[in-house]
Amino acid sequence: MTIQLNADKNLTIHSDYEAQMSEKLENELKRFSEHITRLEVHLSDENGSKEGQEDKKCLIECRVEGKQPMAATDFGNSYDQALNGAVGKLKNALTTMIGKLKEH
Repeated sequence: MTIQLNADKNLTIHSDYEAQMSEKLENELKRFSEHITRLEVHLSDENGSKEGQEDKKCLIECRVEGKQPMAATDFGNSYDQALNGAVGKLKNALTTMIGKLKEH
């Protein structure tokens, strides 16, 4: 599973934070790793440098072997909150998709 992290112009991802995020994604999605070929994580701040509630956005695009890509998006007061929400949504979608594959 390849993990690619992308950020908008308002955020710089330092190597420590990148390693922490990659480890979290690998741990959270471990049971789906045989199906996932690539994850693209896009972090952005919807308000730019202005203050705001739930303005941090995380979009995770997931490439699944032999299937159309799927995506999960969430917003939070921090990038970690947004990432956790998007990972939760992605896990639900993957559970449903893989369950349907096993039924057939």
